[in-house]
Amino acid sequence: MKRFLLIAGIVFPLVILFLLLTVGEQQVENVKADATRQPAVVLRFGHNTPEDSALHKASLKFAQIVNQKTQGKVVIEVYPAQQLGNDHQMVEMARKGELDIILTPTAKMSVPVPSMQYADLPFLFPSRDDAYEMLDGEPGKMLLQDLNSIGLHGVAFWENGFKHFTGNRAFLSPDDFKNTKIRVMKSRIIMEQFRSFGAEPVPIDFHATKQALADGVVDGEENPLIAIYSMGFHEVQSDLVLSNHAFLGYVLSISSKTMDRLPYDVQKVLLDTAIEVTPWERIETQKKEAELIEKIKQAGTRVHLLSEEQRAVFAHKTEKIASQFEGIVGTALISKTEELLFDKYGPPAEDKNHLVIGINADLSREPSSGLAIKRGVQLAVKEINRRGGVLGKKLHVIALDHKTIPGISVENMEYFIQRPDVVAVVGGKHATVIGEELKRVSRSHIPYLIPWSAAGGLTENGIPDNNVFRISANDLWASEYIANYAIGEYKKPAIVVENTVWGRTNLKNMQRFLFSKGVLPATEVVFNRGETDYSKELLQVFSSGADSVILVANANEGRVIIAGLTQREQPLPIISHWGILGGVKDDATLKLYSQAELRFFQTFLFDRSRRKQSRDLKQAYITEYGLEQGEQINSQHGVAQAYDLVQLLALAIERSGSTDRAEIVHALEQLPGYEGVVKRYDSAFTDSHHDALGEDDYFMARFGENGQIIPVN
Repeated sequence: MKRFLLIAGIVFPLVILFLLLTVGEQQVENVKADATRQPAVVLRFGHNTPEDSALHKASLKFAQIVNQKTQGKVVIEVYPAQQLGNDHQMVEMARKGELDIILTPTAKMSVPVPSMQYADLPFLFPSRDDAYEMLDGEPGKMLLQDLNSIGLHGVAFWENGFKHFTGNRAFLSPDDFKNTKIRVMKSRIIMEQFRSFGAEPVPIDFHATKQALADGVVDGEENPLIAIYSMGFHEVQSDLVLSNHAFLGYVLSISSKTMDRLPYDVQKVLLDTAIEVTPWERIETQKKEAELIEKIKQAGTRVHLLSEEQRAVFAHKTEKIASQFEGIVGTALISKTEELLFDKYGPPAEDKNHLVIGINADLSREPSSGLAIKRGVQLAVKEINRRGGVLGKKLHVIALDHKTIPGISVENMEYFIQRPDVVAVVGGKHATVIGEELKRVSRSHIPYLIPWSAAGGLTENGIPDNNVFRISANDLWASEYIANYAIGEYKKPAIVVENTVWGRTNLKNMQRFLFSKGVLPATEVVFNRGETDYSKELLQVFSSGADSVILVANANEGRVIIAGLTQREQPLPIISHWGILGGVKDDATLKLYSQAELRFFQTFLFDRSRRKQSRDLKQAYITEYGLEQGEQINSQHGVAQAYDLVQLLALAIERSGSTDRAEIVHALEQLPGYEGVVKRYDSAFTDSHHDALGEDDYFMARFGENGQIIPVN
């Protein structure tokens, strides 16, 4: 008995221990199993469309595929029909990281990101496939990248269809719109579109539109088919015109804060899946549109489709709108679109019945200078083509963005050089970039025209058979002019220049000039571009005892430095080169510059000139680009100097009787007198002198209270 009890006393605890361990292991396995069943990531996805829309179906498909690819580790909860708030509220939630994924109409996104108005530009895309090519290609990438600035990661463009016209008549030509009132959303681009047809645009709330149509307050409206049908607009309109004139895109974006906390493999699944679902969503939208057209027909509304010829008439009427809003939508974006469409629909490069002028400039980092140059070239080309072109051939413009990166600039030059239809290239503002281009330009014999950059070595470059021509300042003289003005007004200037070829060359020239006048600068500061804090450099200026500052800077850095120099009890007067003018377009910068004791270098102003050619160009600019009352022409010297260069180029081609590049260079050196916008050129260039302006063309200026530029000497 004792033996039995002893054995039981040993065995029983072992059995209990075994059971406990077994149960414990089973519980751990159950926890592990539960863990694999629990999603590791739950993401919320909000949009504004109803549950029966193609966009919502695509959103669900996107969520399903992501869940499958991640083996259930990522669950996306989709909230349609503004369940989480309106579009503006959802954008703000995503920016704060409170909402993970959003699908937003590009028009609604255009408030924080103006470039999103791109899809609203009327008749920009010749076909639906062209819209897809642009939005899936380089232009679309530019747009998506712009979302980074507001804390969103742009992924893809889905759609709700193209917009169409409805009315109580068939709007089959622009003339059909004359003397009508058309309901619009509040958008300058859309309002200008209808004004170009001769209609009066009337902003009316979307949900009040049907009643306004029924009451005859307005005669028509524009919307995609899904909106026309769901809101019943067709019920109070006799005609629907399938015009496909503007694209109602929806941009799929992810909160940057969400992206930052997700592992790379999940990020990749989200991005890849969104792109994968995009073609499916577009096909579903087109299926839905076909169904809606039939339903609208059955309701008794007459349905018309614009022919290619009718579309061409509308496109011609609205062709200025993209150019008018280029500064808002984006110069690089519009230029890339023009380039791609020209390559697809324009004459081939081998066609001998047309010629191309290339522009290689900064259209994105400090785009104001590039846009001014582009507009000057465009206006000259339009005038030349109106006269019949050159040698009976029409001129076209292709503008490429070098982003201030020399490597890209050289690639752009190679593109232009290889095109047999390119007769000349117009450069931009940045001497460092142009300096790299010239290594290739010198071997190509292609005429290279400079309407802005002032570095002395660009024209006096030592290149045999020099093919570089300039209508602009030359810093060999301009830097002395600026320094001489400074010591005429002040006694102890500091010199502050950017760390580039342009900046260092100006510093060297100014040092030499001041030394010849017996003046020593209070201090000399060389700063690096691309920075946003120049407190160390400013302290050096303030500690030097300077009574003024000579500044050689470009727009972005110049704005920061000028703000630092003026935001103190005794602000220092500033005498600046013209680099700061490449980005003066926002009200805050204009206010800063107009209130500062700032004088800057100039070569041309429309209001300073008494020339008829100047008045004509100013009026042409206002008409072409739709300037509003009191609106200033930005970077006027860039516009006028680019215009004159292209006119002189056309004259040289006509006189040479050839499109051979070397012959054109020779003809540019033998030009007769020419009445230009900037001045009369008695002999613009010679074989030994390729600068058309001299010291007599220089002056200083300041900003007035309303942002206008006023000469001061």
